[in-house]
Amino acid sequence: MVRVATFNVNGVNGRLPVLLAWLKATHYDVVCLQELKTSDEKFPAEAIGDAGYGAIWHGQKSYNGVAILARG
Repeated sequence: MVRVATFNVNGVNGRLPVLLAWLKATHYDVVCLQELKTSDEKFPAEAIGDAGYGAIWHGQKSYNGVAILARG
């Protein structure tokens, strides 16, 4: 069974410690993030990769943005 969740992160860089703790505690297979509020260049791909997730994303500075994370 694949476990999928969504998370309105409301600013991925400002809430990165919360997101990483949540990913570690929940072990979802796929996570859809919304309201990244960061440019593509500032998305924390390395930290999310270190947590065991691959990611694709599209963001805009201070506005909207989405990402899909997948374990492994």
